Amino acid sequence: MQNRIIKLGMFAMLLSLVTGCELVGDIFEAGMAVGIFIVIAVIVLIVWLISKFRR
Repeated sequence: MQNRIIKLGMFAMLLSLVTGCELVGDIFEAGMAVGIFIVIAVIVLIVWLISKFRR
């Protein structure tokens, strides 16, 4: 009985670690997407400013 409880406890800990890793991966993917969006927005802003001053 006690061996079964230990196995269930270890399984529960393993599941929590796996979902934690997945959560961290999703956060980094979202961060990368936001970073790419910001870089594109800055490039568009610079091109727009250069075109404004050239007129």
